[in-house]
Amino acid sequence: MTISALTQKIVNTLACDDNKKKLTVFDKGCKNLVLEVSATGRKTYYFRYQDDRGVTRQPKLSDANSITLKQARMLCDRHRSTIAMGGDPWATKVELKKVPTFGDFIQNQYLPYVKAHKRSWITDEGLLRNHAEPLWGKRYMDEITKQDVISLITNHRKTHAPGSCNRLTILLRYAFNLAIRWEVSGITKNPTAGYPLMEENNKLERFLTQEEAARLFAAVTHSDNPMLQYIVPMLILTGARKREVLDAKWEDFDLERSTWRIPLCKAGNARHVPLSAGAVQILTSVPPINDCPWPFANPKTAKPYVSVFYSWNTARKQAGLKDVRMHDLRHSFASFLVNAGRSLYEVQKLLGHTQIKTTQRYAHLSQESLLSAANVVSDLVPLSAVMPSATVIATTAAVNMERLALSAVVSV
Repeated sequence: MTISALTQKIVNTLACDDNKKKLTVFDKGCKNLVLEVSATGRKTYYFRYQDDRGVTRQPKLSDANSITLKQARMLCDRHRSTIAMGGDPWATKVELKKVPTFGDFIQNQYLPYVKAHKRSWITDEGLLRNHAEPLWGKRYMDEITKQDVISLITNHRKTHAPGSCNRLTILLRYAFNLAIRWEVSGITKNPTAGYPLMEENNKLERFLTQEEAARLFAAVTHSDNPMLQYIVPMLILTGARKREVLDAKWEDFDLERSTWRIPLCKAGNARHVPLSAGAVQILTSVPPINDCPWPFANPKTAKPYVSVFYSWNTARKQAGLKDVRMHDLRHSFASFLVNAGRSLYEVQKLLGHTQIKTTQRYAHLSQESLLSAANVVSDLVPLSAVMPSATVIATTAAVNMERLALSAVVSV
């Protein structure tokens, strides 16, 4: 260890003795400034001090080839000011080293967590691997800014629909919120905060009419798949999701109480579905398979169907409903309920939605229902007292019909 009043010339000419690994020089001209010269000739500036616990710390300032002695002294003075203000340069450096890259956080923290808490974790993994990690994988989490998010989603929109962009935005928002909740070093703000979701106008809304449902029921009874005639009505009568029906077990049904316990729904928890008389009739009619715990299993394998698409596709085409998806049966369940005058709250509970906003998409009202509701006012308000005579009404109506007909001709 050497103490010297360093100059730039001395710094440039200093060399380590052949029999030593390094030469350490304390600068007389600047408190806490240390220059180390290695046996290979590499020269590095350090700031040496004792922290509040009396432990000697020596964070690196810079390589001597990158900055001048004057600049090294300025950095040293800045560190002393930080300490005087209650800061700790070493702690700051250690904290920065703890900040993970986006890729490290996703692989080592986020994915292990969601694999245990989200049924759709595979979707998360695919979105992140294909769209976020190629751009941000090597970036430190605290370096990702709102502008980075805007750029990512803007480019994503060039090749993807608004719904896809929104799913990516929501996923990134969730990941950064978890990082904040877990107090990951360096993450104090969510760069997606305040970024609005896009308007989605591409959601398909297809609801069966009573006549279409009857045609579909007739088609599935003639299907080559003997279980389709039970699976499809069960979907319509309960509003359950396809896999919830296909994976249902006998032990999940309580026919005495007319309830069906779905152990694991999309939200990740169990839910209870009330069974209508029609649903109970289906369960009591389905042919049992020996030693099989699944009522809607494939009779050939005694295991749940992996897919029923081909038999479903054939049946819907035979019914003249080739545009109807199997998930539309769930839509139709909600539509029948709302058109029958049931409240959105009831529909929400029956579908197992956690938010009423989700239910509103299914709450389709037919034109007949809307007209019936509007006519309630006409029936209650006594218009006869202010309306003209029947003769005048007939004359006026004839004139108005002529006007409408003329307007239609002109518009064509």
